[in-house]
Amino acid sequence: MLNIKLPSDENRKVSFFLAMEEYVAKQDNHDDAFFVWQVPPSVIFGRNQLIANEVNLPYCHDHGISMFRRKSGGGCVYADYGNMMLSYITKSSQVMFTYYKYTNLVVGALRHLGFDATTNGRNDILVGGCKVSGNAFYHLQGHSIVHGTMLYDTDMDNMMSCLTPATEKLTSHGVQSVRQRITLLKEHTRLSLLEIRQALVSFLCDTSLSLTADDVSHIEEMEKNYLTHDFIFGKNPRHTVTKKKYIDGVGLVEARIELRNDIIRDIDFKGDFFVIGDIAHLCRQLKGVPLQAEALDRKLPDSLCHTIMNIKKADMISLLTHESSIDN
Repeated sequence: MLNIKLPSDENRKVSFFLAMEEYVAKQDNHDDAFFVWQVPPSVIFGRNQLIANEVNLPYCHDHGISMFRRKSGGGCVYADYGNMMLSYITKSSQVMFTYYKYTNLVVGALRHLGFDATTNGRNDILVGGCKVSGNAFYHLQGHSIVHGTMLYDTDMDNMMSCLTPATEKLTSHGVQSVRQRITLLKEHTRLSLLEIRQALVSFLCDTSLSLTADDVSHIEEMEKNYLTHDFIFGKNPRHTVTKKKYIDGVGLVEARIELRNDIIRDIDFKGDFFVIGDIAHLCRQLKGVPLQAEALDRKLPDSLCHTIMNIKKADMISLLTHESSIDN
């Protein structure tokens, strides 16, 4: 695997490294690439998340914590110089195969360093049974990109104050707070963050490539797209009813529905689930369908797991028809 290096150690924003992943993928001159990065205090939301649902905005503003959106699904994460961010880019259209291959590689590297590391089957890497890394993925132009956190000595006060996960999500993990379900690598080793960072690169990579100043200029141009207001804060489509449910193995899924005479006129999905296929196509399929279990069963395809990771047809029908909802 190729380790991608920058020409200098200049501090960069989250948006730069997200653009760097895309840039590396678009070069199309290598099969597998990997790099590690660190950023000042930041929160990073998933592709389909609503910021107001996930983040304590006043706290972030008051403490100078920057906010960014990525193009992958999954949940909101906090990052600072006390943790590492890992990026893996590979020439593959098999997103799920790539995702599990990558997480297993990282688990292998951690075990090599003496950590009791495992995966939980969805998107977390655990050490001693507690989360130390959350990961997400997306597909881009014949490449798959997987990226994630690796907690070492993260500012836990900032993390717990910044992130406001839904009660349903915490309950599903059998905990009352974010802190209860995570751990820090420093609690399990005498190795420094730098030593672990260097060891991960050495374990996963057998060659390296240094980007040029011209490469950096191209990345900075791509970065501008990640810094627009529309990309960061997204759009909030009109809706009259909200249905929200935590689905085991899928995540928190929120359906925002414009409903007239019990007919779905428009629909949009928010949450920390992982999108694998064309979710816009799924939304189009549901337009004009009565919000009734029988009608939804006739309209929806038998398999939805190629659109949203791990979701079943019955899960979708249950989400859309269960009584708990918010009328706007």
